[in-house]
This record gives sequence, C-alpha cells and structure tokens, in this order.
Amino acid sequence: MWRFLVPGLRIKRFLVIIALGFVAIGVAFGRWLLPDPMSLSTGAVMFAVGVLIVAGASWGLSKTVGDVLGSDKWAGVLYSRRQLARGPKIVALGGGTGLPVVLRGLKNYTSNLTAVVTVADDGGSSGRLRGDLGVLPPGDIRNCMVALADTEPLMEELFQHRFQSGELKGHSFGNLFLAAMEQTAGDFVTALRESSRVLAVRGTVLPATLEKVTLWAELETGEKIWGESKIGRSPARIRRLGMEPEDATPLAEAVQAIMEADMVVLGPGSLYTSVIPNLLVRPIQEAIRHTPAVRVYVANVMTQPGETTHYTVRDHLDALERQVGRGLVDVVLVNNQKVDDEVLARYRKEGAEPVLPFEGGASAWPEVVASPLITADGVVRHDPQKLARALLKLLVRYRPHWSEGRILDGLWLEARLRERKRGA
Repeated sequence: MWRFLVPGLRIKRFLVIIALGFVAIGVAFGRWLLPDPMSLSTGAVMFAVGVLIVAGASWGLSKTVGDVLGSDKWAGVLYSRRQLARGPKIVALGGGTGLPVVLRGLKNYTSNLTAVVTVADDGGSSGRLRGDLGVLPPGDIRNCMVALADTEPLMEELFQHRFQSGELKGHSFGNLFLAAMEQTAGDFVTALRESSRVLAVRGTVLPATLEKVTLWAELETGEKIWGESKIGRSPARIRRLGMEPEDATPLAEAVQAIMEADMVVLGPGSLYTSVIPNLLVRPIQEAIRHTPAVRVYVANVMTQPGETTHYTVRDHLDALERQVGRGLVDVVLVNNQKVDDEVLARYRKEGAEPVLPFEGGASAWPEVVASPLITADGVVRHDPQKLARALLKLLVRYRPHWSEGRILDGLWLEARLRERKRGA
C-alpha cells in the first residue's frame, strides 16, 4: 500500500481523474431532474464532459499499466488469476511428449493444473546432465514447463533451443538453465518455482520424486534390462517393470494435489517409460487409488516399436493392472478418429500401428469413452484442444456438482443435453 502512495507511479492521477469524471456524470443526472430547460442543457454538457474525462483517464491508465507490464501481458495476468483460477483442479501424470499435450490444451481452461513428471530419464541431454552434475533429469520437466508457459514465443524458442555443435552439442538451453538454477537455488523444487516465474507458468510442475531412480524391466524371455532408454527399445515384450530404489519418497505437494483434485489424468505417453514409472512411487499410486477425483487413462493413438509393439488398448490396461492391480482408473478415453491411409502406411514402415480398441468383456473394464482426438497435419498425435475438451466433458459428466454455475465453453450444457437425451 505504501508503495502505491509513492509519487511518480502515474496511476493515482488517473484514478482521481476517473473519479472526477463520474462526479460530473452524477451531477449531470442531477441537473436533468430539475424542470428548468437550462438545467437540461447544462446537464447534457456535463454528462458529455464526464464521459470524455472517464474515457481519457481510462485510456491513460491502461497505457501506463501496459508500458510497464507489456501491452497485452497485464490483461492476460488478470484473466489467468480471475477466470482460470476458478477452473477445476486437475493433476496430470506422465512424461515424454504425451504429458505436454495434455497441459497445453487444459491451460486454456484452468490454472489449477499440476503436472507430476517422471524423473527416470537416462538418455540424451537429460542423461548426460544427470551423470555429469548429479541433477534430476530436466528434459521432461522442461517440456511441461514450456507447455504451461504464458510467455512470448521467443522465450519458448530459447528454452527449447538445442545446440548443434561443440561440447554443448545435444544439450537444450532449457536443460542447462534448470541445472544451473538447481545449483544456484540449492534444491530442485526451488529451481522449478523460480523457473516457472520466468516462464509465467500456468500451474505447477513437480517431479514424482527427488531421489535418483533407475528403471528396470523384466522381459517375457526372462532377460532383465536396466535404464529407461534401453526399456524404450525393448527387444521383447515386457512382463514387469520395477524401480531402484523401490521405496522412493514422493513430493508431499504431489500427493496432496492428487488427493484434492477434481480429475487425475494418466497418459497419453510411453506406457513403460512415462506412465507406469510414476505409479511405481507407491504413495503416489495409493493417492490415485483413494482420491475422490475422476481418474482417466488416455490411451495412446499409435503403438511404439519395441516398447508396445502390437499392443491394443486392452494390452495397455493389462500392463497397468499387472503393475498396480485393478481399480486405479474410472474411465478410458480412446480415439475414434480415422487415420489417413497415406500417413498410416508411413507409420507402419517404421513399425508403428494404431492402438486398437478391445473387443468384448466390457463389464470387466473401466468405462470406455471414444472421441475424435487427433490432429490432421500429417502426424498421428493427440490434438491439445480436442483432448482438453474431451477431458472436461468427462469432468462435467462424472462430477456434475463441480460444474454447477460454471459453463466451460458450452461443455456443461452439452453434457446435460446428452444425459437428458439418454434418459429419454
């Protein structure tokens, strides 16, 4: 408050002038109540003057704020804090390229987002920094922060910039920034918090654990392989996944966010290297099992050669059940949009194919909801906006009490009409 009273901010003067303008408008209405014709003309003049004063001072105030915060940034901050802060509490778990897709779409509807990111990556730039500096692998976390960022395009390009030569070849600037921030701040959580301020992140990004964990997989051949990068290129079907240490401690903030969430989202993403690793942190798994939130598993659109070759939706769910047992998800969201034949042929040459829906035995599974979810740009991947709308429709369908008085872009009304038609 004292800083607001300091002269030179060029805010107080405009507020005073706006107040004087409204006084003039009020006096004008008072003059119009008098029967004297001269009062009517005087009132008209004062009303016009008052409107001009209010409009001019409002423009000056807007320009002053815009010069300091940026011409459009201050409006975005107000919108984020007032409107998006009223949105649902959603926790998304995963890693790789799938989790940022979920975040990129949902951030347009709510700022109450928490991304819980796996930290088992041991390849590429993240693996090198993990080995050289002993830091948590920053790659997946960086991608989630950029997906949630409300910054200028240049800042996003800077964080995603990858060096092409020299000793830094293969490293992205964002990874180096997070590693340097951790050493400067003293711990990884503080580094994430400060980095989020730089990128104006809508929501919170948290690692699943702060411990240095390593994944291992037991194959159907009996062989055991270690490391996320090797598991992603598995030569045979994976029977079981594990993590060392097996009793890794999660962040308390992550567990609390899950327990307070309106919706928890698993996937899309690599089944064994992005989705399941978070569930191997036992308290996180138990929090998901006991949260009152709607729990949704977003099925992948395409299989991944080596990791999920020839997998159907049922195979994905079987793998989840082998690891954590039944009852962890309420709904499975699958894509029903047809993939272009030419694009599909290109993917099949690389060993990938569509993840087919399961047939029969529907009563033994969580409810399956199909929706068009993919882009039409020549690449088979989830569309952030389509996916966000599909998830929010599930929220207003399964948690109607949350949506009372809140219509998210017509989603609440659409869901209610569909339920009424189904009842009829």
